[in-house]
Amino acid sequence: MSLESRAERLLTDHAGPDALSITEFYQRVDRAIRRSFPEELWITGEIRSMKVLPRGHCFIDLVDPTNAQDNGAPTLNVKCWSTRWRSVRSTLDRLGVTLDAGMVVRVRGEVQFYRARGTVDFILSELDTDALLGKVAAERARLIKALVDENLFDRQRRLPVPPVPLRVGLVASPDTEGCNDFLGGLRSSGLAFAVSLAPTAVQGKEAPARVARAITRLQHEPLDVIVVVRGGGSKADLAAFDSEPVARAVATSALPVWTGIGHTGDQSVSDEVANRTFITPTECGQELARLVTEFWQAGMEAGLAAGRLSRDLLGRSDQALDRHRHGMGTGARSQLDRHADRLVHRSGTLRRAARSQVDAHGRHLESRGLVMARSSLRSLDTGRGALDGRAQRLAALPARRLQAEELRAAHWRRLLGAYDYRRQLERGYSVTRDASGRVVRSAADLPPGSRMVTRLADGDVASIVTDENTDAVPAPRHQLDDEGKS
Repeated sequence: MSLESRAERLLTDHAGPDALSITEFYQRVDRAIRRSFPEELWITGEIRSMKVLPRGHCFIDLVDPTNAQDNGAPTLNVKCWSTRWRSVRSTLDRLGVTLDAGMVVRVRGEVQFYRARGTVDFILSELDTDALLGKVAAERARLIKALVDENLFDRQRRLPVPPVPLRVGLVASPDTEGCNDFLGGLRSSGLAFAVSLAPTAVQGKEAPARVARAITRLQHEPLDVIVVVRGGGSKADLAAFDSEPVARAVATSALPVWTGIGHTGDQSVSDEVANRTFITPTECGQELARLVTEFWQAGMEAGLAAGRLSRDLLGRSDQALDRHRHGMGTGARSQLDRHADRLVHRSGTLRRAARSQVDAHGRHLESRGLVMARSSLRSLDTGRGALDGRAQRLAALPARRLQAEELRAAHWRRLLGAYDYRRQLERGYSVTRDASGRVVRSAADLPPGSRMVTRLADGDVASIVTDENTDAVPAPRHQLDDEGKS
């Protein structure tokens, strides 16, 4: 007997009025499901797992939220075909909602029995986004309230930003449009910004934790400000900046945190708690450059004002010095003339006094000699020698006195001569003045073509400057002054 015959006989032997074939059984199940669920229905469940295939189909496993942790809990297989999933995904991105495990969703669809595998599937046709938005808004409100209660919501705005924020910590995804726009704004300023990049993903499931770690890591570097940037995108792409890890990392940062995120709608929670927030990364970079540029310009203006004030003070000091020098020269000449007159007067007085004393002593000696001659010739002879010696000493006294006074007069002449600027000229020094009569102290004060006059001991020399680094060329003879001084 062939194998086919034996199988047919076996089926005939076991067939009976109460036995169904598998096909009949599945037909009855399919009819029962259609009768029980003739129309689409809403189902609420928690996402246990979710997978989007390369062809665009989405498969979601839902369980009851009350026993979601039980591995043996009943699971509903939800299928969303690619044509429908594209529409659902576009709506979620526009609303800034990302489906993930643990989220409770409300879906609408049709119950179908898949005979090939004997499974009951739920074909998704609609996702209740209003319910999801309410949960997202509630979570956002809860996070903001928690930050306010902990005094963290406006903590960043109380941190001062250094006047010259040149040391910048950058949290961004390298080589993205947002990162390049921010760095381009800094480079175009021409200022010496020092950027410490903390590369990180800025979207996706792992983005919140990575962005928070990057902000925390930059706290240990010598920075002036931390900047978090990202280019434009959907609300779902920017969901990381509404997450609690990123918001808390920004709010608790010891350094000021600026955000430059390409928003398409409302600000994220991270923007709400940041020190300053900007709509685009480019605007953020331009604001940093503006702060540093204004500080630099203010410093330059202060330096120029200080330079002008210094020049004015130096000019007034030079004028006062010229006045003092002229006064000292005039006073020295006046004192020298006065002392010379006094010396001449004192010399004449000393000569007359000396002659008077000599005459008086002579008459006295003559008188005594006559007395002694009358008294005793012997006494005259014995005292003649002593009298002659005394006469010699008395005769030499006026000469020594005159010599001492002349030495004192010569000393005064030398002392007074040291204050006379003409003596300095005789020693080889000279004084150079420009065309306006001011004393020249530096070659930089005489540009080429300037006329100057150099005073020497025996006259003046007029010169014309031909080059700042060469000696002046003497003026032609016809350019000498009217007095003929050279």
